Amino acid sequence: MEGLSETKGYGAKDIQVLEGLSPVRKRPGMYIGDTSSGGLHHLVYEVVDNSIDEALAGFCDSIEVRVNIDGCVTVNDNGRGIPVDTHDKYKMSALEVVMTKLHAGGKFDHKSYKVSGGLHGVGVSVVNALSEWLIVEVRRDGKKYRHEYARGDPTTELTIVGESESSGTKVTFKPDKMIFTVLEFNFDTLSTRLRELAFLNKGLKISIEDERTGRSDSFQYEGGIRSFVEYLNRNKTPLHPPIYFERTRNSTSIEVAIQYNTSYLENIFTFANNVNTHEGGTHLSGFKAALTRTINDYAKKNGSLKGDFKLAGSDVREGICAILNIKLTEPQFEGQTKTKLGNSEIRGLVESVVVECLNEYFEENPKEASTITDICIKAANAREAAKKARELARRKNALESNSLPGKLADCSEKDPSLCEIYIVEGDSAGGSAKQGRDRAFQAILPLRGKILNVEKSRLDKILKNNEIRNLITALGTGIGEDLDISKARYHKIIIMTDADVDGAHIRTLLLTFIYRYMTQLIEEGYIYIARPPLFRVTKGKKKIYAYDDSELERVMEELGKGDIQRYKGLGEMNPEQLWDTTMDPSTRIMKRVKLEDAVLADETFTILMGDKVEPRREFIQQHAMEVQNLDV
Repeated sequence: MEGLSETKGYGAKDIQVLEGLSPVRKRPGMYIGDTSSGGLHHLVYEVVDNSIDEALAGFCDSIEVRVNIDGCVTVNDNGRGIPVDTHDKYKMSALEVVMTKLHAGGKFDHKSYKVSGGLHGVGVSVVNALSEWLIVEVRRDGKKYRHEYARGDPTTELTIVGESESSGTKVTFKPDKMIFTVLEFNFDTLSTRLRELAFLNKGLKISIEDERTGRSDSFQYEGGIRSFVEYLNRNKTPLHPPIYFERTRNSTSIEVAIQYNTSYLENIFTFANNVNTHEGGTHLSGFKAALTRTINDYAKKNGSLKGDFKLAGSDVREGICAILNIKLTEPQFEGQTKTKLGNSEIRGLVESVVVECLNEYFEENPKEASTITDICIKAANAREAAKKARELARRKNALESNSLPGKLADCSEKDPSLCEIYIVEGDSAGGSAKQGRDRAFQAILPLRGKILNVEKSRLDKILKNNEIRNLITALGTGIGEDLDISKARYHKIIIMTDADVDGAHIRTLLLTFIYRYMTQLIEEGYIYIARPPLFRVTKGKKKIYAYDDSELERVMEELGKGDIQRYKGLGEMNPEQLWDTTMDPSTRIMKRVKLEDAVLADETFTILMGDKVEPRREFIQQHAMEVQNLDV
């Protein structure tokens, strides 16, 4: 929009350079995390972040992302356009400085940008360095400029290619196949992050189009993070309208949205300058302290709490869905991945704002305040019951000669980093696995039937479930707030279930439990899914295993014709076959479980395992065509 096209006061003099670009191609993981799918998508986020910074500064209200038919990506905004005048120090255009110098940008002195997510200034230059080619087009001062690059180096001069009535920047890039192991962008992954950014920047329009499939989305939320919590709770049952407040203290904007639901789960998502701070930080600490203090004070004042009894932090966060979104001028993130906020002063600012605003809300909304305190007190009672269940389990274990579960076939190796445990469905498969394993480093824990669906249960009920108790004891880490990953008895935890509907259900139940109560095991890369074969093809003395239908076709073509055996379950394999196909580290196929997006993971587990049927039906219909190896 022309009204947002002001370029005055933003020029080459505002671009500062801290160091060169050369290390990026040598060690890309330092800048984008990895060179697989995560790093690939991170390239798009870095370019979009530059446009978001223009929006934060008040100069951009529309961002368009397009995945082109050839696999390259275009990001176009209507901001001021990157400056193109000559940089005094480097004697080249400011655009070229931004595109070719690491730590170059207008975000270090707060004159051009008071608030910025891309504070390290490495964004678009890193994208340039890791792209086979990149073309940037700048619309600025009535002209359209174009500059082309290959693997970080300019291949053309900066050229005026026409006139323009609007302003903005358009970047098109193709990730370098010499760098990335994965080159295909996932529409859903990109769309999820762009929706998140639209929630965090109310009124900003962000659209995405995928020319490969024809899919498109457009996001614009005037309600901002208030709309965000409503979106996150749409598959749950909310207990009250969203609580929303926003305050500015010492040039820091603090924005909070809270809505409790009938689940027993805690979901608090924190952001600082649009960066998703997965590991929390000082802003989260301040929020949690304020929440505990305010609800305790209100419950005590209204006579809901008797004597010296106090609600714990976990009590007041049961069933909460909250977004904490702060914008500050000097963010201190831990590491380039920027997942934890370290500014010490932010804790006090957030705590004081949340205490003040929540107290005000409770006084003005006694009915909602009573609803919230009631569910917190019920959570406290359940916590006490869970504590007694844990103590009882400990006493019981202490009386037994061996505190490990009786069904666990442990390994002899004592170094957890060398040990792995297979969680196996049923005694039949468990028997084969126990006989087929390498006893030195492989442990086997058979589970009887399907474990409890933790999505619908409180912790006290969960801890009464024998299979879950056996699993917790075998792994050794504890759960929830008591989880200590240093006590993990195995650094590879492998879920091995049948390749049928029941096996998939058991796998989902286990993953739901681990995600909800042992998230760090996923974050540290300890959780794996075994992939047993579906078929064995025999011709003469030759035996080949196939893991899906397409592989079976390939094997049949290779052998000409053979006898096909379809495995209905792991129990159909003898110990030697199970070792050869699924447990031998030199030949087995496993998938590591990753937690790339907490918001998306929470949504998926809620849909699959929650109370509401309609969202589950919609999910199945949406993904029906992606199903492989359908078991009918």
